[in-house]
Amino acid sequence: MSNSRSDRQHSQPDDNGSNLRFVNAKIVTPEGVIENGVCEVIDGKIDWIGSVDDISDQKEIDVQSQHVIDAQGGWLLPGFVDIHVHGGMGEDFMDASKPDVLAKIAAFHGANGSTSMLATTMTASHAMIDDVLEAVWHYRKQGEKHGAHIEGVHLEGPFISPKWPGAQNPEHISPPRTDWLIDWEARFPGLIRQLTLAPEREGALDTIAWLRANGITAALGHTDASYEEVLAAIDAGLTHAVHTFNAMTPLHHRKPGTAGAVLGQGEIVAEVIADGIHVHPGAIQLLAKVKTDGNLVLVTDAMSAAGLGDGDYFLGDLPVVVKDGVALTQGGALAGSRLTMAEGFRFLVQEARLSVERASDAASGAPARQAGLYEFTGSIQPGKRADFVLMDAALELRGVWAEGVKIG
Repeated sequence: MSNSRSDRQHSQPDDNGSNLRFVNAKIVTPEGVIENGVCEVIDGKIDWIGSVDDISDQKEIDVQSQHVIDAQGGWLLPGFVDIHVHGGMGEDFMDASKPDVLAKIAAFHGANGSTSMLATTMTASHAMIDDVLEAVWHYRKQGEKHGAHIEGVHLEGPFISPKWPGAQNPEHISPPRTDWLIDWEARFPGLIRQLTLAPEREGALDTIAWLRANGITAALGHTDASYEEVLAAIDAGLTHAVHTFNAMTPLHHRKPGTAGAVLGQGEIVAEVIADGIHVHPGAIQLLAKVKTDGNLVLVTDAMSAAGLGDGDYFLGDLPVVVKDGVALTQGGALAGSRLTMAEGFRFLVQEARLSVERASDAASGAPARQAGLYEFTGSIQPGKRADFVLMDAALELRGVWAEGVKIG
């Protein structure tokens, strides 16, 4: 976790904005919490972490320098990774081809703790989804940075169950079309990182097997699957459940359903929307008690109203009304959330009673592993990107950095 620096040359920060030193921090690492910790960033990457006791020359710690951030005993956490988010600040990823939409969403969620995210689509027509993939592909190719890194795309649908559309437009629901995926992967290699589908639909198992073979996370959601159908999907390569407990067959002691399979099968990594609206804190506690092997993931499922107040909005092409902070379709279905990752993290600790370390893995490590990002983000370790969230003792946000550059 740390090593002595007595024989190492100390690197001084420069003016490029990506060389930093955090001091007086409780640093959350995969090996545990470093008390009175120091984290040094060189050229936007983590160079060294350890306790102040590991530094031989105390004069190296100069908290008056503008490039040194005094955490004042607060928490230095890996940047949050949101793999299920639809938008924010009035913008929706389904409108990604319009000017500045991607930048505005990335900037808003970046300022609220997300340093990486997957642009999440809705159940929509082939042409509409194609437009989103094209726009995100070019955005990434241009190397634009406006806050959170948009690491790829999560396709939520359109291969879902007509019985559980939730806030998805039923007009666009389609049976699994592996041919669409083959074409998209050929044109936008590596861009699609997760796909949500109903595993009980005809042809779904073949699609799941294709996803697994191509390194794309196969997730269940908006599904009428039985317990047994989920087990068959796991055998085919399914490893993930979106917004657990929402839009799936519930747990019954004689008919465990989708929820029962998600709870009982360790192969399934379970998302949860920790906003106190989608899932009761007690149900989150239950989920956390069975998902103890790095297989609990915090997501926002945030829609365009995130960052804004009550009013009329759209989720994809469906009208949504937000009243008293709750987003509902005209039919009364929950329509995503107004959550940020910082708020969700705080809810996990303060309301669901997870430790800071467990909540950190749910918000950063686990989603990074699922999305294939853990090699360069999702934890505070030397060599990784300097993606950080700094919170005070009350878990209020004090700052967000992506590659050592402050974005919030």
